[in-house]
Parts: sequence; structure tokens; C-alpha cells
Amino acid sequence: MEYFLLLALIGLAAFGMAWMPAISRITRISYSIIYLVLGILSYLFIPDILPVPDMTEHREIAVRVTELVVIVSLMGTGIKIDRAFTFKNWSTPLRLIGIAMIACIAVTTAIGYSLLGLGLASALLLASALAPTDPVLAGDVQVGPPNEKIKSETKFALTAEAGLNDGMAFPFIWLAIVVAGILQGSMIHGDLMSWLSYHVVYKLLAGAAIGYALGRLAGYLVFTMTEKYKKLKTRDGFLAISLTLIVYGITEMAQGYGFIAVFISSITLRHFDKKHEYHDDLHSFVDQTERLLVAMLLLLFGGALVNGILQPLTWKMVLFSVLFVLVVRPATAYLSLYGKKIHIKEKLAISFFGIRGVGSVFYLAFAFGEFNFDAESELWATVAFSILLSILLHGFTASPIMQHLRREIPEENIPG
Repeated sequence: MEYFLLLALIGLAAFGMAWMPAISRITRISYSIIYLVLGILSYLFIPDILPVPDMTEHREIAVRVTELVVIVSLMGTGIKIDRAFTFKNWSTPLRLIGIAMIACIAVTTAIGYSLLGLGLASALLLASALAPTDPVLAGDVQVGPPNEKIKSETKFALTAEAGLNDGMAFPFIWLAIVVAGILQGSMIHGDLMSWLSYHVVYKLLAGAAIGYALGRLAGYLVFTMTEKYKKLKTRDGFLAISLTLIVYGITEMAQGYGFIAVFISSITLRHFDKKHEYHDDLHSFVDQTERLLVAMLLLLFGGALVNGILQPLTWKMVLFSVLFVLVVRPATAYLSLYGKKIHIKEKLAISFFGIRGVGSVFYLAFAFGEFNFDAESELWATVAFSILLSILLHGFTASPIMQHLRREIPEENIPG
């Protein structure tokens, strides 16, 4: 009986997600908050029939589930970006990655070391896990479907940043692992020079190259080949999910960064035949799959909050999270946009919406599987509270702020 009740609850959560985008537009509240609350209530009243949401005890499961959600979200993010890549066109997100994210990691590491009393490696791990903005929970501030025809610098910057920095944060996660080993007298993960050559140079280049090559190949098969041989034409949206798994699997086997590869492959596929209507089918299927996975994950995260992940939380950890979400990310992002010729309100919005979420859980669980870091429960509590704070703060403000930008800034509504 409990099994069938669980199936019904999963079905109900998935069924409700079909209306969540519309409900969010009406209520002006992100559906992430609604599902988080549902998760908390479910685990308060019927915990015995639900999966145990203990990320510390089931670390490998946490890694794989969050990994899947992130790569699906990265594919969906890339497919809906209309702007072609050039350094000039992408200067805003590139600044957020190349300047803001690195500065954010440095400042946050210093705060974790001094305020929380963490060791250098643990402080660096905490900062690196929190560094990437989340492509999964940031739908309210991202661009719409392919060929939306609205040129919003704010939405483009936040979408492209979310797509890029989930992979770009990986070298810093490995840096924390390498530093932890060095400080404990173990060189199992190499030294700083091997980190630079392998985890930064090789893995980034491998991810980018494989993602581009497989994206081009997929574009040729999907668009050029089917135009030449009409009987091979397909409109199945699940091809995007298939490509996601192929790219990620091949890249990881080649020791590259799969997150980078998936995002670049999706961008490459998107711009192979930019105006083709098949992109709508691909985006629609990925979007629906992503929302289904997000619903399940938010319910589990709500359960983790009830299950005691925040138990080690102290006022210093709360202060750390508040400083990170409200000061460090906004300040470093805003400074990185110095001299950029966009409206000051756009700069403020881009800087403010550094949404944290699933990627942070993945990185923390991944790192704990690679090395035995100090203060593991404290790091989980701090990251979980930071995600909770981000979901609530950004979930309540995303819709009103984006609507304000559309009303007040003509550039946010220019057909592109």
C-alpha cells in the first residue's frame, strides 16, 4: 500500500508541475518555493513512506541524481539561447565567469576561513561549491523558448552565466581537493602544477572540443541529413536528452568536463540551423523533463531540511550565508560589469540574481567522495541554508523585478 501511495504522490507532483509556470506568473512566486514547502510538509506528515533524503548517508545517490538534473538543465539552457557566440556578444556572461566568479571564490574562501574557522581546503571547497549560479532553479530569470524575439541583456546574461559556470567551477573544486591532500601530506590527487595542467587546461579544452564536435555532428544528422533524405526526418524531442547523455558520457570517459561539453554541444546544435522549428520540439521536451526532475529534487530537499541537515547550523553560518547571497555575489558581479554599457538597473538585477541550488549539492557531494574533508556536516548545513535563503529570496523577488525591468527599461523589450 505504501508503494502505491508513493507512486500516487510522485504522479501528483509531476501532474501539478504542468501548471506551475502559469501559477508562478499569476502569483508572482517561483514554483521552487511551492515545491519546497510541499516537500517540507510531506516529510513532516508522511515521512515513513518517502525516500530518506540524507545526502550525507547516500552521497553517491546524491551525486548521480543532482548530476542528471544539472546536465539536463544545461542542455535546455543552451538550446534556448539565440545569441550567437562572439567575445563581444557574450562579454557580460564572460565577465561574470572570468572576473566575478573567481573573485567570489577568493572572498568567500577568506570569509569561511576567518568567520567560520574552517581549514583552508574546506573553506575553498565551500566557496567553490557555492560559486556557480544554478541553471536548474533560475528559470524565472532566464530567456524564453528558442527564437523568443526579445533581446533582454539581463535574461541573456543570467542564462549564459548559469550555463557556463557550472562547468567552470569544477577546476576550483579539484583545487580544494588537491590542497586538502597537500595539507594532509597526501599527493594522491597531485600537486598544484598537475592541477593546472590537467584539471584546468586539459579537462576544460577536452570538454569544449568534444562538446563542439558532437554538437556539430548532431546538427548535421538532425538538420542537413534529414533535409537531404526526407524519410529520415524526425521531430522527437527526446533526441535532446539522448544527446545530453551521449555527450556527457563520452566526455567523462575522455576525462573532460562533461558539464562544459553538454552546454557547448547544446549551443552548437542550437546555432547549426538557428531558425529551424525543430528547436521548439527539442526545447519543449527538455523543459518538461527538467521540470519533472526539479519537482522531485525540491521535494527531497524539503525533506532534507526536515531530516536534520540544518542541525549543525550556527549563527556564524547564517551570517556567512547572508553575506554570501546579499553582499559577496552582488558586489563581485557588479564590479565585474564596470564599464559595460548597460542600464544600471540591469547591472543590479544581474548582480542580485546569483541563484544557488542543485549544482552546489552536486559539487559538495562529489568532493566528499574524493577526499575526507574536515567539518563535513557544517559544510552541508551552510550550503543547504544558502540554497534555502536563495530559493526564498530570489523566488519571491524574481517576477516583480523582471516585470519592473520590462516596464522601466526599453532595452529589455527590444526584438532581437
